[in-house]
Amino acid sequence: MYLTVNEDDLSVQEHVFFFFFFFFFFFFFVPCPPGASQYCHYVAGLVGIGLSRLFSASELEDPIVGQDTELANSMGLFLQKTNIIRDYLEDQLEGREFWPREVWSRYAKKLSDLAKPENIDMAVQCLNELITNALHHVPDVLTYLSRLKNQSVFNFCAIPQVMAIATLAACYNNKQVFRGVVKIRKGQAVTLMMDATNIQAVKAIMYQYVEEIYQKIPSTDPSSNKTQQIIASIRAMSLPGGPMASRHHYSPIYLSCAMLLAALSWQYLSTISKAAEEYVQAGEN
Repeated sequence: MYLTVNEDDLSVQEHVFFFFFFFFFFFFFVPCPPGASQYCHYVAGLVGIGLSRLFSASELEDPIVGQDTELANSMGLFLQKTNIIRDYLEDQLEGREFWPREVWSRYAKKLSDLAKPENIDMAVQCLNELITNALHHVPDVLTYLSRLKNQSVFNFCAIPQVMAIATLAACYNNKQVFRGVVKIRKGQAVTLMMDATNIQAVKAIMYQYVEEIYQKIPSTDPSSNKTQQIIASIRAMSLPGGPMASRHHYSPIYLSCAMLLAALSWQYLSTISKAAEEYVQAGEN
């Protein structure tokens, strides 16, 4: 006996129920397959797909937003890969390993070896390759955001994405990732939240931070050509051509709500990630 669900017959409330039912089913009962992209799909990509379908089902956004699962998946993958890259040392100290073996095994015998001072050059090369891989999701992110029409939905989706690109720019070619915590400044985060209110503003922010990464690409880095290629693609999509939205156009109350919503979404994904990591670790033991 099988359960058949016709999405066209569901109310918004029922969409919410089914999304959370299937999310928690996958989260608690489906083992995460190997591979960084597959792992990130299960802990973040499915959230992006589910939320996109809710945006469409509620008629806040066009049907294409919920139908294009590839773009919705990329939205989640970009955030989750950024978290995994940034949290290398914290995860190591707590006995967790989430950097993909197929990448780090070319730079060290054990993932923990990357934190040793004598391996710092190889560690940074591994870091740069992972960031280059994450950057390949940016074109999908820009395409997804360009389809959004509702201001609240746009802010909810865009703010974590611009914070992620800023984080990657801070981490790129940065030895501090293996020595301590690398995070964007609070003032920088607030500025991003205030500015990322339309697609032209987001494109300008993306352009700014990929340019920052481009300026730091070492000529001897094994991934330098790939990094330059994906940055060229992002540049082509995000060349400044439209006006930046003035933060004064929106009321302080509206901006406060948008900032709170974005912060909660970022924290929500981080919490899901941590819980999933603990679940995987428990399964392995």
